[in-house]
Parts: sequence; structure tokens; C-alpha cells
Amino acid sequence: MNFPRPNLSSFHSDILQDTLLGQLCGQEKLFRDRYLILRMLGRGGFGVTFLARNTVLPGNPLCVIKQLCPKINNTSALATARQRFKREAKTLSLLGSHSQIPLLLDYFVLEEDFFLVQEYVRGITLARLVRRYGCQSENAVKQFLRQMLPALQYIHSKGVIHRDIKPQNIIRCQDDGRLVLIDFGAVKEQLTNVGDTSFKSVTTNFIGTVGFAPPEQFCLRPVYASDLYALGVTCLYLLTAKAPLDFDSDRRTGEIIWRDTVEVSPSFGQILDKMLKVNVQQRYQNAAAIIRDLEPQPSQPDLTHCMTVKNQPTSEPEPETETPSHSLSYAQRTGKAIREWKSRFQKRQQARKIREIRNQLYNQNNSI
Repeated sequence: MNFPRPNLSSFHSDILQDTLLGQLCGQEKLFRDRYLILRMLGRGGFGVTFLARNTVLPGNPLCVIKQLCPKINNTSALATARQRFKREAKTLSLLGSHSQIPLLLDYFVLEEDFFLVQEYVRGITLARLVRRYGCQSENAVKQFLRQMLPALQYIHSKGVIHRDIKPQNIIRCQDDGRLVLIDFGAVKEQLTNVGDTSFKSVTTNFIGTVGFAPPEQFCLRPVYASDLYALGVTCLYLLTAKAPLDFDSDRRTGEIIWRDTVEVSPSFGQILDKMLKVNVQQRYQNAAAIIRDLEPQPSQPDLTHCMTVKNQPTSEPEPETETPSHSLSYAQRTGKAIREWKSRFQKRQQARKIREIRNQLYNQNNSI
């Protein structure tokens, strides 16, 4: 039997009619003899995403199928696109070993369309979370960064730039609360750059989202710091619930004017300012640097007590009274612990030498 289709706008109905997966949506017929197409999850300028169920695997798990539809008319360009798609898909499959990146289950090409099958992450996007619950606190946004930055650090260590970080592409997992980064732009970029390379077509090859992407990304020269800029804009959205284009910008530098919209601590304000620098050289260059600045800097310990050398007394010393541990400073407790450990170590060394001497004497007596 056929599954009933929900009421759709004419716009969505056209998408369902014009795409292979859309035609199978809500039908009993399987895609590639295993995927039951349930419903459309979303669409962009580059393709459509559907929720499906794998009827072959035990438990019939849900999955996400992305149908990428680049406009490639040249046969040679299509062959190049297939090679690049497979190469980037393999890279994406390696990233899936991280818990904050959906696992790539399969990828293939059918005629002129490219397909990615990924793990389905049940949860809510940060965009929907803000619409539902409102602006987030500074502490919540700091915690968001502490969760996302290690994932970005891992992605960049594999030589991958996400290119499209925004609240719509970050999901808070319903099962365990972890943040998951979806919809990587690297595969899309490889497919857009294989067609016409004339000057006229360059403007159509931009991968990213206006407002979240920094200037160098519009010039088709994204770097790792481009992702950090987009992450900074995402922080502003979490703090203010305002889209990036709703902010004014400095007419001299082009940087976002945000400080009159939300109040944060001076240290966190400096971090956001540096993440949002238009000049890529002035921006954070890697996620590790932001992680370091997020953590409170410990005060410099006073090592005077540990480094003081006492003069040998000329008369009988007075008995020392031991200071309670709770009244000592961190450096004093550390020095005391080191001295106690050194004393125990020396005693163990002496005991070991005594045992060795005894064993030697015992062996000599037995030999006689």
C-alpha cells in the first residue's frame, strides 16, 4: 500500500516531482532495493535531504540521504566530478569516527546525481532551540564553545574545512545532549568547481551562508580560521537571537557591531571580537588558541617557600611545629609533598641496598 503524503506547498511538491527520491517519498517502492524514503527533511541550493529507513539492516535503522544535484552538462566534467566526489566522500567517512560528526554509511553516483547516506541524528538544531527557548546565557555559550571547538580541532587536523557552520547545521542530540555538526560543504565545493571555470560562473560557486561566512570565503579562499569566524557569528546568534545581517557593521573595517546588543564579561568579549575579525590575520588561527583563552588563567604560585635554602644552625635547633595542610598555599603543599616523596624514595633506596648486601653475604656463606 502507499503511504499518505502530507499537505505540501506547491514549492515542495515541485521538488518531490523533480527529484528521484522525491518521487519515491511516501511510496512502498525501495530506493536501491533497501531504502524506504519517508519524508523530505530540507533543501538547499545544491540538493535535497530525505529521511529514510534501511530495510536490510537489523532493526531497520533510520538514515539521512542527501541527493546532490550539481548542474554539469559536460561529459568530461562529470567524470572529474565523480572522482572528486568519491575522494571527498572518503575523507568524510574518516571524520565519522568522531562522536560529533554523523557517520557516513554509503555514497554513490546515479547518472548525474550524487548521493550521501549518513547516520540520522535525532535532536533539535540550535536555530530551532533559540526560537523555542530564546537567547542563551554567556555561560551556556561558553559551554557550547567548549563542546564545539574540540570537534573543529579534529576536523581541521584532517585537513578539512567545514565551510558552512551555522545554527541550522548544529544539532543537539536528543539521546545524550552532545552537539553534532552536519552538512559539510567540502563535497559540494568539489562538485561546483568542475563545470564552467569562466569568470562569469565564479560567483555561483560560493559554498557557505551569507552573514556567517567571512570575506575570504566569498573569494573562494576559505581557511581554517573561516570556520572560527562562522562559529563566532553562531555565538552571537545564541546570545542575541539575531541573524548576522540584522547587526550593523563598522564602515571602516566591516566588522560586526554587536557590543551594544548584549553584555558579556570583558574576557569573553575579547574572545568574540578576535573570532569575528574581518582580517583573517588578526583572527584566531586555530581552535586550540580559543580553548586556551576560554579557560581561566591560574595565578602565578609563590615558589619562595620551596626554593629557600636554610643555613645550617650553629646551635641546637628548636623543634619544628608542623603547619596544618589546610593553611598552606598551593605552592607550599606542593613543596611539602615533593620533600616527603623524596624522603620516602631515599628510604626505599637505602632499604634496597641493605637487602642487596645481605643477599651477597648470604650467597658468600653458602658458597663456603
